[in-house]
Amino acid sequence: MRIAVIGTGYVGLVAGTCFAESGNDVVCLDIDQEKVAKLRTGIVPIYEPGLEELLKRNVHDGRLRFTTRYEEAIPGAQVAFIAVGTPPGEDGSADMKYVLSAARSIAQNMTGYMVVVDKSTVPVGTARRVREVISGITQHPFDVVSNPEFLKEGAAIDDFMKPDRVVIGSNSPKAAEVMEELYGPFVRTGNPILQMDVESAELTKYAANAMLATRISFMNEIANLCSKVGANVDMVRKGIGSDDRIGSRFLFSGVGYGGSCFPKDVKAVMHTAEQHGMQFKILQAVESVNEAQKKLLFEMVSKHFNGKLAGKKFAVWGLAFKPNTDDMREAPAVVVIEHLLGAGAKVVAHDPEAMEEAKKHYLGEKVTYADKPMDALEGADGLILITEWNEFRRPDFEAVKRLLKQPVVFDGRNIYRRKTLTDLGFTYYGIGC
Repeated sequence: MRIAVIGTGYVGLVAGTCFAESGNDVVCLDIDQEKVAKLRTGIVPIYEPGLEELLKRNVHDGRLRFTTRYEEAIPGAQVAFIAVGTPPGEDGSADMKYVLSAARSIAQNMTGYMVVVDKSTVPVGTARRVREVISGITQHPFDVVSNPEFLKEGAAIDDFMKPDRVVIGSNSPKAAEVMEELYGPFVRTGNPILQMDVESAELTKYAANAMLATRISFMNEIANLCSKVGANVDMVRKGIGSDDRIGSRFLFSGVGYGGSCFPKDVKAVMHTAEQHGMQFKILQAVESVNEAQKKLLFEMVSKHFNGKLAGKKFAVWGLAFKPNTDDMREAPAVVVIEHLLGAGAKVVAHDPEAMEEAKKHYLGEKVTYADKPMDALEGADGLILITEWNEFRRPDFEAVKRLLKQPVVFDGRNIYRRKTLTDLGFTYYGIGC
């Protein structure tokens, strides 16, 4: 099948590469000429395990191409995916200008029947707006489909190639058949393709992320209660996670959620509710808990040092909002570090993948960056663990203790055992345990 993908951000690049891997002829379009030039040579602008190898193979085999021109991407395509950014406005609404601009350019270059797919996370009613834009420009027949993505950063290739489910929102049997054919190779083991109306599909993505964010904030509140009553949140997590009505996923407490999806999508659902005269009180609480949770680790540090942080030096392990990505959007590390700097402390940070992102977009040269985790520790007054990368899980704690000026660890993800560290002479702080 001939496919066009508009946007080579996280979603567009993964989708385009995986569609090419299943034998389709894919052209990915982006207006950033420098990015396109790099992609043509196999340089991937994001860190995602397995993506670079897959992209290079499909570029080499001629199934995957990159362009800046709609005139090259759209004519002859049977399906066009819109996978551009929908950044949040101050009121939580999604900015639709890039989606609608892409729709106009698609309409101007269509040469026959096409299925136009909203792949970006978009609010309810977007397909209708896209349809209005396209029908005002072209006489060619087309259908608009909502096909939200459910990719986890760090596991996106597996998520796309072996999806739990594929959601397709369409009011056209013809478009639905095209989408079933396109996704057929990815669901051969029997996982469902869920056909539904467009509005339900548009809301499904927001609802899924809002539910997961709710579980995270709920467990963070439980962790905070554990700290008050002397309970251990890890024991509580195991106790409730073994109930098959609840399950064990997304029950880990920590310093709050971040990334490109959960914060934005929670805001978007609240905004949609407000537009229809409703206050989404649960999600208001979810967001409030998360913002407070991001500050909790700093408050622990400040309390331990009696508020006297000026001149202190701290090692920070982990900058990305989660492991196996370089994404720092809404990352808790930014909040923790900004508060430390504001209190007059110095920060030496290490992250396996996100340090360049930190330098370019988030923390700049405000902090010192260490090439290796242990390099960050030397002479520091404490270690602050924020992102649970695998390489941080089993360090040589004797070496950690020798390098630190003071043997204190602030564990924002509860990856260390309190007894192990206290037996070695550390002061240990966890979240609710």
